[in-house]
Amino acid sequence: MSTVRATRGSERSLWRGANLRRTSGIFFLGFLIAFEYMAVATVMPDVADDLDGIRLYAVGFAAPLAVSVIGYVLAGAWADRSGPRPALAAGIAVFSTGLVLCGLAPTMLVFVLGRGVQGLGSGIVGVAIYVVVATAYPDDLRPRVFTVLTAAWILPALVGPVMAAGVADTVGWRWVFLGVPVIAVLSWLMVGDAPSQPGDGVPSGTGVRLAWAGVAAVGVLLVSLAGQRDLPAWPAFLAAALAVVLVAGPRLLPPGTWTGRRGLASIVATRGLIAAAFAGAEAYVPLLLTLDRGLSLTAAGWVLTVGAVTWSGAAWAAVNLRFLADETFRVVLGAAVMTVGIAILAASVAGGPIAVPVVGWAIAGAGIGTAFSTISVLTLRAAEPGGEGRASSALQLNDSLVQAAALALGSALFAGFAHDAPVGGATLLISLAAVVGVVSLVPATRMGVRA
Repeated sequence: MSTVRATRGSERSLWRGANLRRTSGIFFLGFLIAFEYMAVATVMPDVADDLDGIRLYAVGFAAPLAVSVIGYVLAGAWADRSGPRPALAAGIAVFSTGLVLCGLAPTMLVFVLGRGVQGLGSGIVGVAIYVVVATAYPDDLRPRVFTVLTAAWILPALVGPVMAAGVADTVGWRWVFLGVPVIAVLSWLMVGDAPSQPGDGVPSGTGVRLAWAGVAAVGVLLVSLAGQRDLPAWPAFLAAALAVVLVAGPRLLPPGTWTGRRGLASIVATRGLIAAAFAGAEAYVPLLLTLDRGLSLTAAGWVLTVGAVTWSGAAWAAVNLRFLADETFRVVLGAAVMTVGIAILAASVAGGPIAVPVVGWAIAGAGIGTAFSTISVLTLRAAEPGGEGRASSALQLNDSLVQAAALALGSALFAGFAHDAPVGGATLLISLAAVVGVVSLVPATRMGVRA
């Protein structure tokens, strides 16, 4: 599917002819989804206060993550059957509908519903974008497209919270949601000429996978909520939720993903572990810096920004520096560098200059930047012809399942330290994130993909 259509009429630059329009559309779609992800954290206190919905505060974050699981599965099957264009159009429409529901929500329950619809749309769009890359660009340009997409996700980390706060302060939090659909439609016009095939529709047999995706979505939602320890009998809820994820997850992923089978399964597993390690550490960086080092929240936020910048820079270097040409080496090196950076951050609690944790997090960002987009390229290459959608779906679905489980377990563990030893708890969890980074090296050496 990908090779023939990607080469036909394609150009050798991302920024000329039809590729200029497509690449710009991919960038803006990635930016909008990432911006909403970052911005909602900034405005959620205002939303909860205005809609008297503090009890559903956590659900507002968990709902889109859970429902996106269904979007991944639906989009993977649909894009393989019909090409990415129909799925992309539907995903943008659903994502925009969710934004409008959030922006017009009269109650917190409607707002949470909108967040779920938004998550469904973002899941569909995320997979469809990957299939656009597979079908509209030749193999040698795909790493550069994913570098652009990486920048689209990193930039909101720099400007998203500030922009969201500015909009909320001037015209109200609702416009953080209501202003985005127009730009989403414009982005669709840029990328809407992506390849498609006759007979648009979802292939037979998808219903069973969607049913399992629904089960997994419930598991992710319960894992996210139980991890906050607010529910009665939360340990039982957490155990049950993890069991649901463990039962449903393997039915949606390449066989052997969680047992280290060589090939696509190990590619998917590697990225899930790398993402979980980085996210697991990132969640506690501000806490560690403010409590242990006495930094303000703003200063701690700038440390996170340093990691975002090195992530983006390393993603560019990974496809432009000759000594990183071997992609398997690139992933293994990136995972190892990320792990070293996280370990430096954890060790910084022992003292030393403030530059130590800053440099540690910069190194961690460079490591994940080196590996992350490379794994996206390897996923498309390892997919069976015509199966790029399902492979992309598995990649992003596994990211969500593993990250949700890791963050929930971390949150539950940290709650035991929160009152008496928060610095010790944060240090422990960052150290455990480094251990996950070490574990990611095992499947990274079993990817077995050749150019």
